Amino acid sequence: MTSRLALPLAAGVALLALTAAGPAFAGKLFVTNEKDHTMTVLDTDSLEVVDTIKTGRRPRGVLASPDNKLIYVCASDDNRVEVYDAQTNKLVRTLPSGPDPELFILHPSGNPLYVANEDDALVTIVDTKTGQVLSEIPVGKEPEGMGISPDGKTLIATSETNNMAHFIDTETKQNVENVLVDSRPRFAEFTPDGKFAWVSAEVGGTVSVIDTKTHEVVKRIEFPIPGVNEQSVQPVGVRITKDGTLAFIALGPANRVAIVDVKTYEIKKMLLVGQRVWQLAFSPDEKTLYSTNGVSNDVSVIDVAAEKVRKSVTVGMAPWGVVAVP
Repeated sequence: MTSRLALPLAAGVALLALTAAGPAFAGKLFVTNEKDHTMTVLDTDSLEVVDTIKTGRRPRGVLASPDNKLIYVCASDDNRVEVYDAQTNKLVRTLPSGPDPELFILHPSGNPLYVANEDDALVTIVDTKTGQVLSEIPVGKEPEGMGISPDGKTLIATSETNNMAHFIDTETKQNVENVLVDSRPRFAEFTPDGKFAWVSAEVGGTVSVIDTKTHEVVKRIEFPIPGVNEQSVQPVGVRITKDGTLAFIALGPANRVAIVDVKTYEIKKMLLVGQRVWQLAFSPDEKTLYSTNGVSNDVSVIDVAAEKVRKSVTVGMAPWGVVAVP
């Protein structure tokens, strides 16, 4: 027969165990600060700064491994990729990158890593487990933007000088098509179904939507903003929701993030954020979008459903890249 005290006692033991385990670990936001050579770590619940990591010189691109256990950082002026433990924030290893890495992308499996080398007009392929350089692929001058299809079969590198999006077969490691876009392309993002690639052009002021089968530009999206000089509209970072309905475009010195209907290409809304918005990242649940604002030295926190900026958080000098992990 069960004692009247058994259930309360069991509940008490369970509560004690939970208390001993400590509170649930909040998500983290990692922000690279280009000018002070640091990476700011924010608690995504409180939006408080919990750590400032000293990185290599001029950290720019940042991304997380598919399991969110590792954070990769392009230390551009040190010509290397730094790998940090996402839980402890400690540097665990460095990887070769080729000269002046700015942006990179992981294969959906987590290996290999594809790195754009601005100075050498190459894409360097690195094995994330062994640290070996597997191959180097020649592309146009000043490659920067890197995107990969959801199935991992197609890689895009954007050439800032040649104004091209280079389509690369990841199996053969061959450049299979060069697509002309507008001036100074900076970023490439595939739609979740892999049928289209969105490529931003900073100086051209547009985003080109490319059919990934025909390699034709099916749409060039412009971003007119009343009262803002068109030279200030400089698209850089692009993020598309997992359901493929909305695209968010960082518009540089225009200090705005555009929300675009992916199907109709209609600009739904412009959100005023910090000064010179650069890159964007979703929270894992896509309820929040974060933007790095390189001149105002802060991060804007955007409520995706409400399509509103909720808060700005001060980070380091010239925040560049951003990634969120649970």
